Amino acid sequence: MHYIVAMQGRESAISKGSLEKSARLVDVARAAGVSQGTASNVFNRPQIVREEVRDRVLAAAAALGYAGPDPRGRMLRAGKVNAIGVVSSQPLAHFFTDPYARVLLSGIADACDTYGAGLSLVSAARDEQLSWNIQSALVDGFILFCIEDGERLVRLTRERQLPFVALNLAIADETIQVIGIDDAAGARLAAEHLTALGHRRFAILSLPRRDVGHVGPVRADAFARADHPTPGQRVAGYFDALRAAGIDTTAVPIFETANDEASTAAVLDQLFSRSRPTALLVQSDRMAIAAIAWLWDHGLAVPRDVSVIGFDGVNEGAFTSPALTTIAQPTVDIGRLAVRAIVEPDGVIRRHQLPVELVVRGSTAPPPDRE
Repeated sequence: MHYIVAMQGRESAISKGSLEKSARLVDVARAAGVSQGTASNVFNRPQIVREEVRDRVLAAAAALGYAGPDPRGRMLRAGKVNAIGVVSSQPLAHFFTDPYARVLLSGIADACDTYGAGLSLVSAARDEQLSWNIQSALVDGFILFCIEDGERLVRLTRERQLPFVALNLAIADETIQVIGIDDAAGARLAAEHLTALGHRRFAILSLPRRDVGHVGPVRADAFARADHPTPGQRVAGYFDALRAAGIDTTAVPIFETANDEASTAAVLDQLFSRSRPTALLVQSDRMAIAAIAWLWDHGLAVPRDVSVIGFDGVNEGAFTSPALTTIAQPTVDIGRLAVRAIVEPDGVIRRHQLPVELVVRGSTAPPPDRE
């Protein structure tokens, strides 16, 4: 039994047996009546092949079920795949639900567009899953999203022996290329802004110290034993500025959250049942936005009764009511620099520390007793 394929006025007989086995480029060339080199050019350099020949080869390929050369082979021959992996121990949804992660990813994606590179999200909660995902990712290098779990990400990625750059990694390893900010300096800016307004009664809402979350009050010395250094660095920066203003930091309550709306509401329930701060130092804009909503829901006006300052500079902060005062990171620039470090490596290990900026909006004002 034979199948007949019509191609530009000629017919080619294709046996049933050839359809039952995987078609190869040589089979397509034979069916189309061209050399294997010409058939290869149709898939790899079609602009140099006459249109009628291209059509004949593509028709033969379609009839044989040949989808084109295996891209994995082409990648191996070229030594690169023209794609970058973004690695996080957070669930994949975190890239889209967390405001800071979204801004960072937009900067990475913008730079990938500039370089014509693809983007792969690599994520898993357990070591064995994440290790497998890193080992099997078809990428030329990795950007490690090290807001949490940085040392683990570095350890797993090093096994792949591809270029990588770590974002906001606090460990002092000069063999690792790092792009980030001075978290303590940003926190000092936040606290200095509020003390200059006259605030004396503060509370801190902290990012999580560990992967397995604790939500509620935490002692300042607990941050020295934290898995994630960023929360402790920001607490240290707040305390530097508060002590400089003559404020007893041992009396400043710290509440740890899971950096989401539910845990922010839970700790605010606890905090305001015990005390009445006039200013909240909040370690992420996501929590700060949730805090503003909670305060309004509980009859507390922002900033008349309580001032709120966030940290990150996400777009959503400009549209809260009132708009959020924050410490803005150059998040998009961080993403772009990270892509450039992978796509245009020069062999030099750098530790970029980008500046932050105090953005004053409507969520901060003098305390009620100063008005």
